[in-house]
Amino acid sequence: MSVPHSPAELQKLYENRFAGSSEYRNKVWRVLVEDYVGRWIPPHAAVLDLGCGHCEFINNVRSEKRLGMDLNPDAARKAATGVRILTQNCSQAWAMTDDYLDIVFTSNFFEHLSTKGDLRDTLKQAWRCLRPGGRIIALGPNIRYLPGQYWDFYDHYLPLTELSLGEVMTETGFTLEKQIPRFLPYTMSHGRQPPIWMLRLYLKLTFAWPLLGKQFLLVARK
Repeated sequence: MSVPHSPAELQKLYENRFAGSSEYRNKVWRVLVEDYVGRWIPPHAAVLDLGCGHCEFINNVRSEKRLGMDLNPDAARKAATGVRILTQNCSQAWAMTDDYLDIVFTSNFFEHLSTKGDLRDTLKQAWRCLRPGGRIIALGPNIRYLPGQYWDFYDHYLPLTELSLGEVMTETGFTLEKQIPRFLPYTMSHGRQPPIWMLRLYLKLTFAWPLLGKQFLLVARK
């Protein structure tokens, strides 16, 4: 994998991008874990947050083993007590044994990989490290519904849809269980911050997803 940004560059980029929104983002991820994603995470699970960033997801997970992986040095500083951070290239061999994980979760990360080969290699590592029956859960911006806005972020490289990501997941051995083209609205990095109660309501009103959703959600099993 060619890494287009150094750790220091990543740190500066994300500090600027999410300045002033950390408290709100943490509240959003708490709701997403409690009201939706947590249904796939049993208490005994070993969970990896791939591309964990500032650790908002993994810090809100309640499971036996919690890990994050990111090249951003802020990940270790933002991680809650008990969260182990792996600072490494995700397309190279992960620093864990085969069949170690129950869940690999990733949000708004795959589009930051440099090449499709990097994506495929990363998924192969997820397959290796997940136990039989383990799951990968992936959220990300759907290029089909963001043909211009998708490129407003300097570090977006791979244009993906739920179909293209699903295809490479299947190629690397996963069985798709859920493939939602429109799940969440696009971004929390700028713009208005709706009240948290609206997010709880939105997650229940699935008929609104095709109207407002710009991010896909995929769940696949090893």
